[in-house]
Amino acid sequence: MDVVQTERASEIAKRVEEFVRTVVVPYERDPRCGSHGPSEELVRELRSKARAAGVLTPHILPGGDHLTQLETATVLKRSGLSPLGPVAVNTAAPDEGNMLLIGKIGTAAQKKRFLAPLIAGDARSAFFMTEPAADGGAGSDPSMLQTTARRDGDHWVIDGTKAFITGAEGASVGIVMARSNTGEDGDEKVSATMFLVDLPHPSIRLERILDTIDSSMPGGHAVVRIEGLRVLDDQVLGAAHEGFKYAQIRLSPARLSHCMRWHGATTRAHEIATQYACTRRAFGKLLIDHEGVGFMLAENAIDLQQAELMIDWCAAVLDGGSLGTSESSMAKVAVADALFRVADRCVQVMGGTGVSRDTVVEQVFREIRAFRIYDGPTEVHKWSIAKKIKRDTLSGLHGA
Repeated sequence: MDVVQTERASEIAKRVEEFVRTVVVPYERDPRCGSHGPSEELVRELRSKARAAGVLTPHILPGGDHLTQLETATVLKRSGLSPLGPVAVNTAAPDEGNMLLIGKIGTAAQKKRFLAPLIAGDARSAFFMTEPAADGGAGSDPSMLQTTARRDGDHWVIDGTKAFITGAEGASVGIVMARSNTGEDGDEKVSATMFLVDLPHPSIRLERILDTIDSSMPGGHAVVRIEGLRVLDDQVLGAAHEGFKYAQIRLSPARLSHCMRWHGATTRAHEIATQYACTRRAFGKLLIDHEGVGFMLAENAIDLQQAELMIDWCAAVLDGGSLGTSESSMAKVAVADALFRVADRCVQVMGGTGVSRDTVVEQVFREIRAFRIYDGPTEVHKWSIAKKIKRDTLSGLHGA
């Protein structure tokens, strides 16, 4: 599954893969896996087993050092071999991205209070950024933030509504992103600030859990109302008014992490579809010997290989410190669309069995379909890439 890997990453990935395949996969039929994700009881049980196996939070080493992004790709692809795998070994969204962000810009006190429980697998987190479309709130365009944070003495007071907040139900740690110039100072430029909060909190009310196409993330995706939430300066994550910059620090690697995890899931779906095609007979021969089916599996192998090359290349560039938003967008578009094609073909190869829940293929298809929207729809990323093409082209013309 890997183009490049270090001995350290290879050893960790091997243990993670063995754990996911032998311990986690049997839980995929557990009744505690609901439409809004695995229950808290199941999460605790899986993480207890991961801790005992020495594979909990495998991308963060003892002492707090992270694997490189390229090494992380090796490990996260293995954790994704089951939709429950990232939850079990603590590499799932949004926790993985939140751990990265707090680790990069949090203070020592914030890391002790908010980060340590996440790394230990004793807590889950939520990232409160997106808002209801009906209210004109922020989605793919974070500059549309409606949630406000205003100064009141030595406190900040936060008010607003958030939507599609993954894992809010049951989370212990929250990162709330709010517009911190409210127009009171005459500044029309939108700026944002991030705040760390303990959850649950009486000023943060879950209005409902959305019924969505995916079902792998604990707590599902919530609509949340924030009313009169008061936080002190020591809960500001990073510097005030720098939230948009920090969002990019988090989101670019997080998009890539999604690609890593879902590459593992579609690899597993492809394995199941291939086994089915190599054992199921129709019209006097195995399905794989029918050109239409065999070609679909060949196309899967090509898409998986190309997606892996894109993931590993972007991870290496990110390790070098030069991954831009355009490259991150390219990876999100190329990998999400390729993996969706793989999942779709797996369903098609397996026919009626593919759309049933007798195997995990049906769930992988649903999860990958959602991935093409989460962390920015394909079309938004293409628009971002097109803008860069325009800038680079006009700059070249003017400089000629």
